[in-house]
Amino acid sequence: MLWTIFLILVVLWLLGFAFNIGGGLIHVLLVIALVVLVYNLITGRRS
Repeated sequence: MLWTIFLILVVLWLLGFAFNIGGGLIHVLLVIALVVLVYNLITGRRS
């Protein structure tokens, strides 16, 4: 589930660069997703 959300956010982030949409919101969401991903990798929990 986490990997799916991460992948969707990365795609939206790249589309934001390509079409200049979403503003800073997608960047904030991507940073939150990265923090959650790193936390899950460090703690070793599988979602």
